Amino acid sequence: MPFVVKKFHAPHKQKAFLFLIKELGYTQKEAQRLIAKGRLFIDGEPMSDTAGLVEGDFDFVCFEPATRGLEPLFVTPEFALFDKPSGVLIHPQNRHTPYSLVDEIKYRFGRDANITHRIDQETSGLVLAARNKESERDLKMMFEQRKMQKYYLALVHGRVDAPMTIEEPLIRASDESAVVRLIIKVHPEGKPSKTEIRPLQYLPERDMTLVEAKPYTGRQHQIRVHLFHVKHPIVGDPIYGQEDADIVRFLDKEVEPEERLAKGGATRLLLHAHRLDFQYQHTHYSIHSKTDFLAACYEAMTPLK
Repeated sequence: MPFVVKKFHAPHKQKAFLFLIKELGYTQKEAQRLIAKGRLFIDGEPMSDTAGLVEGDFDFVCFEPATRGLEPLFVTPEFALFDKPSGVLIHPQNRHTPYSLVDEIKYRFGRDANITHRIDQETSGLVLAARNKESERDLKMMFEQRKMQKYYLALVHGRVDAPMTIEEPLIRASDESAVVRLIIKVHPEGKPSKTEIRPLQYLPERDMTLVEAKPYTGRQHQIRVHLFHVKHPIVGDPIYGQEDADIVRFLDKEVEPEERLAKGGATRLLLHAHRLDFQYQHTHYSIHSKTDFLAACYEAMTPLK
């Protein structure tokens, strides 16, 4: 478990954030942010005042990353790329999350290393991590300014015969039900969104097509929603194309792999971030995942023993 409760002792009354700066090496911004998140406890009660005082004994929840042996695919002094397996979270959801990619990144490159963008937990493939605060700022800005070109592979239901460009605005569903709050949908009042789809291989025995997806905008679930909209949902998608009751059960972790295979065609979402193109500090990078995605697809579509 990466989050560990440690005991500290302040010999005299002082600002809590100043103690954390001196003892643990945080910046003022980091120390106050962690206090605001409720990571410092006095007599079992979390401190909420970022300018609060400590004296004597108190507890602080430290993040101590642990590795599971996931090696970076590509490393420079400024950044590293990881080929994330499906099922691994990017960030911990809470203090009880046993492992996320952030663990691996900070374990290998130190506390200042961090994720620069996100992919869904079930999506596999390339994730770019910055190794210091400066490169984190620069790389995140490049994603915001769309100077990073991402390419994905997806296995979709049905036959895709020709390239297509999908330009449908996307919006988070306005219904406040527990199900629909997580759903993104095509809507005329949504944000402009564009995805190019290129067919790579048709699998006639399964009536499925391996496609490459090139998103030009970075909307949440963009590729999944666009492909669902054009009647080619991604194989194994547990949300788009499923009944509301099954979506709730999936989110509540009540759906077993056998049921997912029967209803969605695979035990995982068959979407993979396979290539990233960008220019950084006058060097052009075009980095490809080494994962055999089609083999991973067949494995996820194979009946469980």
